[in-house]
Amino acid sequence: MKIVLVSAVALIDPDGRVLLAQRPEGKSLAGLWELPGGKVEAGETPEVALIRELHEELGIDTWQSCLAPLTFASHTYEDFHLLMPLFACRRWNGTPHGREGQTLAWVRPNALRDYPMPPADLPLIPILRDWL
Repeated sequence: MKIVLVSAVALIDPDGRVLLAQRPEGKSLAGLWELPGGKVEAGETPEVALIRELHEELGIDTWQSCLAPLTFASHTYEDFHLLMPLFACRRWNGTPHGREGQTLAWVRPNALRDYPMPPADLPLIPILRDWL
């Protein structure tokens, strides 16, 4: 089975809220909410991929020194196995906005369960709630 490496981040604002992005129509798992991030390309580290994805998808810039490893998800889907390191980030430049048409929401940790998420993201919710 193919292993897909995806890097994700919990962007945390000064009020302790976490940014979620809704997967747009036309993509797999459309309509579900997820933590921002994306696939790690050949030659990239998870941190470099995340910095690139945050710029491409949300129009913000951050630095490797601002990405703190938090946990990871490991989940088998029908066609592949997803391995997803999750970082926490509290510092970035710019205001996040959906550059690819995705809807964004700042969510309090205790309300994360109110947003339908992909199966791989669900085990991350209690970790984020406990940590924040």
